[in-house]
Amino acid sequence: MKLKMPSYGGQAVIEGVLMRGKRWMAMAMRKPDGSIEVIQEELTGIYQTPIRKIPILRGLILLWDALVLGTRMITVSANAQSGDNEKIEGPALYGTLAISLVIGIGFFFLAPAGVAQLAEKYLGWNAWVSNLIEGFLRLGLLILYMWAIGFMPEIRRVFSYHGAEHKTINAFEASAELTPESVATFTTVHPRCGTAFLLTLVLMSIIVFSLLGPMPLFWRFASRILLLPLLAGLAYEYQRFSANHMESPIMRHLIAPSLWLQKLTTHEPDLSMLEVAIQAFKTMQAEEDNTAP
Repeated sequence: MKLKMPSYGGQAVIEGVLMRGKRWMAMAMRKPDGSIEVIQEELTGIYQTPIRKIPILRGLILLWDALVLGTRMITVSANAQSGDNEKIEGPALYGTLAISLVIGIGFFFLAPAGVAQLAEKYLGWNAWVSNLIEGFLRLGLLILYMWAIGFMPEIRRVFSYHGAEHKTINAFEASAELTPESVATFTTVHPRCGTAFLLTLVLMSIIVFSLLGPMPLFWRFASRILLLPLLAGLAYEYQRFSANHMESPIMRHLIAPSLWLQKLTTHEPDLSMLEVAIQAFKTMQAEEDNTAP
């Protein structure tokens, strides 16, 4: 059974998995007492606007998933693991979202642009070379960041839940039985992975920003922020196309780096993690079926 993007997707959270459809999302989490808590939420706002059907612009939804919905749900899942006195809610939650967004854009987009601008000014590099160096620096930072955080025990568990999410979706798309034992036999990589999306976005940025030529530091920074939605759209369309043409040997070679990078962010899950991912998927799917037009 082959699905059209972006029918089902998801991400790992703290001790759990989030699954997203077109109209609903469900997040299942393993609580400290061993029980599974499930949170389901109807997807409104940007998810139900005409943007979702417009090429390039619909990539904003995936960007929103990565930067807003995903961060919010990770915070919610972290709250489930902490005591009542340690929860992040209300203004603190939205402040955390804003700070995370600023840090992410600053670290992966503005910092490389600033370094390249300094190299252009003090080392005499021309703008075209500095733009290329900026892009490869951004790529290096992304890979280094994913590799480094993988050594943290808490993040390693998140990466195992990430593997559980991929295995579950792969099993569903293969029409396999959704039991932990069955799902465990599937691969932890998937062409529609958020990690692959980020890699594609960064590679797109190398191409787009290299074409801009010389500009003052202010406009260099501004262009990196203002063009981010365009890059997300281009990355989404490429990922959508490649996922739907996996039978092509050329396409399989083109997406090989994306699948390789997923090895850094997906680990083999145990059966209890797969149980959580399956619960999230089944809850989301049931809501999708109940509200299907």
